[in-house]
Amino acid sequence: MKIALITDAWRPQINGVVTTLVELVEQLNAKGHVVEVIHPDLFKTRPCPGYAGIDLAVKPYPQLARQLDAFAPDVIHVATEGPLGWAARKYCLKHSLPFTTAFHTRFPEVLKAALRIPLWMGYAIFRHFHKQSAGVLVPTQGVMRLLDGWGFKNLRSWTHGVDMRLFGYADTVAQHPDLNDLPRPIALYVGRVSYEKNIDSFLAMPWHGSKVVCGVGPLEKELKNKFHHVRWLGVLSRDELARVYASADVFTFPSRNETFGLVMLEAMACGTPVAAYPVDGPLEVLRPDADYPHQRKGGVLHEDLAYASLEALKVPRSEARVQALSFSWDESTRLFEQHLVRIRRNICVGEEVHP
Repeated sequence: MKIALITDAWRPQINGVVTTLVELVEQLNAKGHVVEVIHPDLFKTRPCPGYAGIDLAVKPYPQLARQLDAFAPDVIHVATEGPLGWAARKYCLKHSLPFTTAFHTRFPEVLKAALRIPLWMGYAIFRHFHKQSAGVLVPTQGVMRLLDGWGFKNLRSWTHGVDMRLFGYADTVAQHPDLNDLPRPIALYVGRVSYEKNIDSFLAMPWHGSKVVCGVGPLEKELKNKFHHVRWLGVLSRDELARVYASADVFTFPSRNETFGLVMLEAMACGTPVAAYPVDGPLEVLRPDADYPHQRKGGVLHEDLAYASLEALKVPRSEARVQALSFSWDESTRLFEQHLVRIRRNICVGEEVHP
């Protein structure tokens, strides 16, 4: 099957959306599909205002239309709501072609934090974007309930996975040369240093060990000036990041507006337990223990982030790994295939595509 995947988030960007899409494309190719990724580097771009490291395509429609005409895909998936996403949406509507979309990031919250755009306005814009989608893929039941409450239609459940070979398990905390001089325990954060991540809660929480941050973003300079006793590692390769995960005593995830939180799975795959707030994303990744419903597997959720981090130190590394194992890219890819809608040439009717 020929799959056109249109995304504003792609390499060299480093974030959970890019990681998810890159892994998805590899899985689809391995299953024999032909995937054409249409991404910003194929176009003239400009930096996203207020979001360093992210470039957006400029007036992409004419070129995108030529690419889609030449590729003649069997299905079209629009992964993001940026300029390329809007251009792909326009193309599909113009040619009466079915398409699916995904809700990867709670951008209305980002717009509110960064530009003070009211939530209702942000969700109205995104609801309009997804309105004609044959299926809006969302990563958690919490996000599905959220979008349903805002009036989104055609919502489809689509979980994510983690690369268990890259993020290998060790039953004891590893040593890392960049962290060996730090007092233990080490609390680690990995992700964008940005408005929606609520990283201040992590950096300001009381902690008797050390704090480490991997990532860059628009708030990086401000937070570095404010929090001096933090080890900032910047952007790391995936292999190096796996070694840092394995060297931390706890992975502290402060975001309150996460659609999923792939970094939590990566940390747990390495055996590092997770501490987070009891909100969407963490509630999905750290599922309840069947025998003890009030406990979470692989980490601790609590409204006091410092308390959650301390309690997570008691979670066995083996338990964190087992929890990560319950998420697979095979299942994620299977669900993605299931939700795709085939283009029937000359007949403007979509049908679900089954693997």
